Amino acid sequence: MSRSLVQPIGQKRLTNVAVVRLKRHGLRFEIACYKNKVLSWRSGVEKDLDEVLQSQIVYSNVSKGVLAKTKDLKAAFDTDDQAEICLKILKEGELQIAGKEREAQLSNQFRDIATIVMQKTFNPETKRPYTISMIERLMREIHFAVDPNHSSKKQALEVIHELQKQFPIKRSPMRIRYTVPEQNFPSLLDKLNSWSASIISNDQSGNQQRSVICELDPSFYRDCNPLMSELQGKFEVLSFCLHEEGDTNVDQYDDDDFENVELPPRHVKESESAIPQLSEALQKQAISVDGGNTVKEGKRCSTCNVVVGDAIQFREHHKSEWHKHNVKRKTKNLPPLTEEECMVEIAMGDSESDLKEYSF
Repeated sequence: MSRSLVQPIGQKRLTNVAVVRLKRHGLRFEIACYKNKVLSWRSGVEKDLDEVLQSQIVYSNVSKGVLAKTKDLKAAFDTDDQAEICLKILKEGELQIAGKEREAQLSNQFRDIATIVMQKTFNPETKRPYTISMIERLMREIHFAVDPNHSSKKQALEVIHELQKQFPIKRSPMRIRYTVPEQNFPSLLDKLNSWSASIISNDQSGNQQRSVICELDPSFYRDCNPLMSELQGKFEVLSFCLHEEGDTNVDQYDDDDFENVELPPRHVKESESAIPQLSEALQKQAISVDGGNTVKEGKRCSTCNVVVGDAIQFREHHKSEWHKHNVKRKTKNLPPLTEEECMVEIAMGDSESDLKEYSF
């Protein structure tokens, strides 16, 4: 007996439809758009409206195919022009997407904003940019919320402004080359001094022209074009964001630079005592190997390769950081360490983690 497949005849599947909804005067109006086109149109990337709207028809419910009534359109928008109303809904309406899709979109935009902040800022103490994970942590500390209706760059500039109120962070300077006539060069220098610009080079470019390369705050970039129009010159952006490159080397500093520097007490203590502790541990191990005639009685821990006392001491040994650390080393097929070596390795590991995840 054959079984026929029964399908609804008049049903339409909304497989590639993004709904934009706008509520006005207690009424709901919707338009059907293409996915991934609404945000492109709002950001100015997409200009063709036919590539955004599937049809220039206003609905009260897109999924059910219910059209909006003409009297409702006139009451809410003072017009019944479908094309004009579609533009208003597309500009002011809310894009309806699934919860997981919205969460993924906000997460990606949050990451993009953090990346822009990292590229445009630096730490004034080290002259180097912060890591992306640290920028994200600072953004969460100021309780930043992503707005999907605004561009990532605009929100990144707002984040930088808010971070500067609470944390040591500065905008990365721009490097610009100015070329002006010889008679207007003093006016250019006065303007650069008022902007607190750092002059890198000052050259004679020929034909009674002077060229200056300087670094200045990006907030003065908008004033460069009017300045060059006034001084009859031109400017060229050499770099939008400047960061220090390479690793910090102690040889780069003089002895006088370290006289007034106060290091964190914990870091100094651990760094100074790590090598003596390690040497003492190696000496004790050598002495124990040479004079190993004495035999201790008690339970033996195979993980740490040591003889422990009675059952109570054996249980306490298994709870110690020494035993736990050797268990981790055993999983990595590494030999066990003595108690002194273990403490030194744990202390050095804590010091390295503090340097990587330092706080303000």
